[in-house]
Amino acid sequence: MRFLFPAVAGAAAAMMAFVTPASANEIDNVRSLDIAVSGSISQQCAMGGIADMDFGNLERRGLSRQVPVAFNCNMPFSMTINGERGALTHTMMPNGQGSYGGQLPYSLSVEMPVRHPAPQVINKTFTSQQLQAGGTISSNGGIATDGMILNIELGLPTGENGLLAGDYSEMITITVSPI
Repeated sequence: MRFLFPAVAGAAAAMMAFVTPASANEIDNVRSLDIAVSGSISQQCAMGGIADMDFGNLERRGLSRQVPVAFNCNMPFSMTINGERGALTHTMMPNGQGSYGGQLPYSLSVEMPVRHPAPQVINKTFTSQQLQAGGTISSNGGIATDGMILNIELGLPTGENGLLAGDYSEMITITVSPI
């Protein structure tokens, strides 16, 4: 075994002759250096809640409600607004009865500041009939950081004698999708 040790030691010494540590002298002639740097930010769109809107007695004309809504979207987006029935509709008799109507049309306006990079304001108004088919708003490449304002204004009743007595409702759904 004494004879193997000098052979192994000699092979290790020969390998060490070829391996040398890097030093600053080896990069003295380098004039540029590329370094890859990367990261990411997740897409995010968020809306605050909106309380139900109760207009009370619908016999009064010119009723409207305006509500600020928290809204933030860190990418360009499209917003779709749908009205389930296309009007505030009588819960039991949507077509009314006799000369009394069962639907009260409305309009919905959206005012929304966007940035790309200069600030702009998008204003769009839809009738309740348009919302039944789905109204769309594009941010036109902008992002939203300052919320939005929704305004609902009630129209004129559908019946020649006004509206049928009872409760009326409508469900409005707002959906945001990245572009």
